[in-house]
Amino acid sequence: MSSTAENENKINPNDKDCLDTLNLVDRAIVSRGSTRAFLSTPVDDGLIKQILSVAAYAPSGSNMQPWKVTVLAGKARKRLSDAICEAFFSGDNGNERSWKYYPDEFFEPYKARRRACGIGLYQTLGIAKEETERMRRQRARNYKFFDAPVGMIFSIHNDLEIGSWMDLAMFLQTIMVSASGHGLHTCAQAAFGDYHEIIREHLGIPDDETVVCGMAIGYADLKQKVNKYRPEREPLSSYANFQFYDEEVSV
Repeated sequence: MSSTAENENKINPNDKDCLDTLNLVDRAIVSRGSTRAFLSTPVDDGLIKQILSVAAYAPSGSNMQPWKVTVLAGKARKRLSDAICEAFFSGDNGNERSWKYYPDEFFEPYKARRRACGIGLYQTLGIAKEETERMRRQRARNYKFFDAPVGMIFSIHNDLEIGSWMDLAMFLQTIMVSASGHGLHTCAQAAFGDYHEIIREHLGIPDDETVVCGMAIGYADLKQKVNKYRPEREPLSSYANFQFYDEEVSV
């Protein structure tokens, strides 16, 4: 049996012994998860600046570095959260984005994976499928950055193409991995894109930039059951093709 097959499915982020076998970078990646309940413990702004400075070394086409990020804490974070929550609970579903995260119709295998993720989260929280108001209130917690002391809003210039959006995604991932390496926790939040006009008003984001997403960052409240939920990852064989991996090369 190949080493690839032997190692498949052996990485378990909930298994301390497994994590201990990983190097520091791999451990930071695997231990990262979407945290949905944070402690009020403040995060030093110097650490946030260091994480963002490290993340700036994420790759980007022609070194364009297309990312923009607005960092919020304290009263400013609360004002934005309160404004969005007021709109959300008044029945205002936000303004149509200029971009789409998901397809108009889901198809397999992505439909099943998305459904399993939603069911798993709500089951962890003890929310039944008919409890639409509890689901709604859980969604609203996005707009409070899940009570994290620090929130970030990411934007990108309107005229940049999909390659730069890929670069922005790598910037986001690098922030989350760096934060994980410092013992912090994060949650990337596309939900903020629905309220881009409110965000522009509060943060002064110019009209020539697209609000892409938000991110909560802080220290996880590990006593909250919502943070115990980790969706499963697909096995290596479902997304990686090794049939062209020739181990011997003749000269």
